[in-house]
Amino acid sequence: MDFSLTREQEMLKKLAAEFAEKELEPAAAEMDREHKFNEENFAKMAKLGFTGLGIPREYGGSGGGATEKVIVVSEFAKKCLTSAATLSIHSITPGVILKHGTEEQKKKYLPMLTEGGHLAAFALTEPGAGSDAAGVKTTAVYDAETDEFVINGTKCFITGGARASVLIIFAQTKPELGVKGLSAIIVEKGTPGFTSGKIEEKMGLAGSETAELVFEDCRVPAANLVGKEGQGFKIAMEALDGARVGVGASAVGLAEGAIDLSVKYMHERVQFGKPIAALQGLQWYLAEMGTRTETARWMVYYAAYLQDSQKPFTKEAAMCKLAGSETARFVSNLAMQIHGGYGYMKDYPLERIYRDAKITEIYEGTSEVHKVVISRAMLGK
Repeated sequence: MDFSLTREQEMLKKLAAEFAEKELEPAAAEMDREHKFNEENFAKMAKLGFTGLGIPREYGGSGGGATEKVIVVSEFAKKCLTSAATLSIHSITPGVILKHGTEEQKKKYLPMLTEGGHLAAFALTEPGAGSDAAGVKTTAVYDAETDEFVINGTKCFITGGARASVLIIFAQTKPELGVKGLSAIIVEKGTPGFTSGKIEEKMGLAGSETAELVFEDCRVPAANLVGKEGQGFKIAMEALDGARVGVGASAVGLAEGAIDLSVKYMHERVQFGKPIAALQGLQWYLAEMGTRTETARWMVYYAAYLQDSQKPFTKEAAMCKLAGSETARFVSNLAMQIHGGYGYMKDYPLERIYRDAKITEIYEGTSEVHKVVISRAMLGK
């Protein structure tokens, strides 16, 4: 099997690395400190085609697929996990519209979310429905007189929800059917009856705004239904498989960034008359960090390969997300230990990296949920 990148992928990786170093890294500390989304950098991402990865050029996209998104997200995460997560989560919505949307929906929304630079959001989670996506209580009742859905309910922990121009929300159109009554619906920002509530104060990933969304008799055209009525659960699970590959990629990138900082520090920091790079204990730390990160990286690339090949990848998506997130936590912890007191200071990026790493084990499905997914696949359930 050939693991090498194509010439085009190498060029994309170089472009993403340069952008991350020039634009994302300088803004990372301020976003974290101010808890502020960087709209300017997101606009630059759109201009360079990063927000259009995975979407055909006929809809304003940049082409490519899951592998290209993994490349870019990993490079972004080396310098700023917030920016990597923003791009990765944004890409879920245009991906769903491309696969399940009508031609009219594709023509209207995809150019907005690719070259147009508008932010998207994916609104599934509710106060009582996190890992249990089947527990969604938000309703969307069809009004035959106006040919509209009337949406009522609350969503929580929605990345970019308060700023997104286009959202895909999941609601019960036939609550009596349970999970088979769940549907996916497009809602645009500014629609009457749709408001954003609390912006969460988070431990990490502070520049990525996490919002509460409130729907009170929010009316949207029936034409905004994505796929068929009752297909919402299937659409959500498919989307989450791809999202988990994105989390795995961002976690691996974060680990690589922590390793880069550790190597630099080990060469520069002198103790007992010599650089700490000469200390065997720290060398062993670095060996473990590198080995786990390389292992997780190729699990992410394999999952992306399966996705691009249109082969089943649910198990592999869960595996790469589990391995990547646990690697991010492990590596950032040892990197903090290598840096000692300096790593603990907010003047240095490792403190932010350490806090950011934890979320990769929680969002888009906790590690425990992924272990269930993986074991069921292995047991043939």
